[in-house]
Amino acid sequence: MLQSWRWYGPNDSVSLKDIQQAGATGIVTALHHIPNGEVWPKESIQLRQQEISWNGIRQKKRALHWAVVESLPVHEDIKRGLPSRDQYIANYCQSLRNLADCGIKIVCYNFMPILDWTRTNLAFEVEDGSKALRFDKTEFVAFEMFLLQRPGAQYLYSSKLIEKAKDYADSLSDETRQRLESTLIAGLPGSDETYTLASVQNMLESYRDISADQLRENMIYFLQGVIPTAEEVGIRMCVHPDDPPFSLLGLPRIVSTEEDVKYLFEKVPSRSNGLTFCTGSFGVREDNDLPGMVERLGDRIHFVHLRSTRREEDGSFYEADHLDGDVDMYAVVKALVKEERRRKKAKMKDHQIPMRPDHGHQMLDDLHKQTNPGYSCIGRLRGLAEIRGLELGISRSMDEWTAEQDNQVFSNKSITQ
Repeated sequence: MLQSWRWYGPNDSVSLKDIQQAGATGIVTALHHIPNGEVWPKESIQLRQQEISWNGIRQKKRALHWAVVESLPVHEDIKRGLPSRDQYIANYCQSLRNLADCGIKIVCYNFMPILDWTRTNLAFEVEDGSKALRFDKTEFVAFEMFLLQRPGAQYLYSSKLIEKAKDYADSLSDETRQRLESTLIAGLPGSDETYTLASVQNMLESYRDISADQLRENMIYFLQGVIPTAEEVGIRMCVHPDDPPFSLLGLPRIVSTEEDVKYLFEKVPSRSNGLTFCTGSFGVREDNDLPGMVERLGDRIHFVHLRSTRREEDGSFYEADHLDGDVDMYAVVKALVKEERRRKKAKMKDHQIPMRPDHGHQMLDDLHKQTNPGYSCIGRLRGLAEIRGLELGISRSMDEWTAEQDNQVFSNKSITQ
């Protein structure tokens, strides 16, 4: 796989030199400063490419390049199916053309309403003292019912869970309460902006009459509008699954299971309509068979996020080490290596799939630094090293097995002759 790394641009605390030393060559980034829905100008794309490929390291070993866009955001008006969506879709198509003109051919996006990834704790201390991202069901229900006070939330949960959440909410200090609110607001679009609980309620109200079926129809409309352009310019679109893969705050989520993905592929049967295979997102659901999904959906997987989560009985989970948790990383990577080999045998130009170690524990020296949650350097470096070694071991074993099979065939032919 193409070893890649998410970079948030020139202000990222993890520098391009750090990334190069980690061994990655593919940069995964976006133009975060451009408001959602606006066209990405070709000049801005080229400037970012120059920042990545030059920066004093262009001529050195493992030269970096912009390999994947993550993300080109889908405007909320498209998700809500408003009349203005056609203009935003036209803008999206122009951005795709501009990216393709600059040689960037993989675009990751998501279709989650309002909230992107959602956690309740961005610094959960695990057993070894490092810090991880965590989603705690009790804390989330406490926020939804007793801080946000979302109408109708009481019908979604058991009386036992509500009572537990109430006790937790009552115990919160002002500081802890503020931290919980700001952590959940971090998943909102343009989260650098200032939101209040009232403004969040207003955003939720705009989705009040949108069911999962309606959201799915709106997504198909979007795909039917952009995939022809993607095909024309040679771009592979890849949707990121819901994170976490279940409904939050009464909002529908429609990219959480294999069946969800198959439906999208059947409705828009183009290879340009693909998937970002995120083991962390899909892995939160016990009913998702991750290795099997790679085998069955492999031809449409254009980008991979590798991370693992540890599930808990009440629906909580946290980010585990990359080779730990509930994800069978060996089986997943083996399936991905097989898919790459299938593509290479078929002489497909995109036989190498970009992969990045997703998230990572805040550990060692990074514990004393200000970093993007989940995107500190050392934790991801550890994850990349572990996955790199795992992939190499699998590939070498496959090569040896193939050589043994070839030798056996040759030996049998010699005996027959």
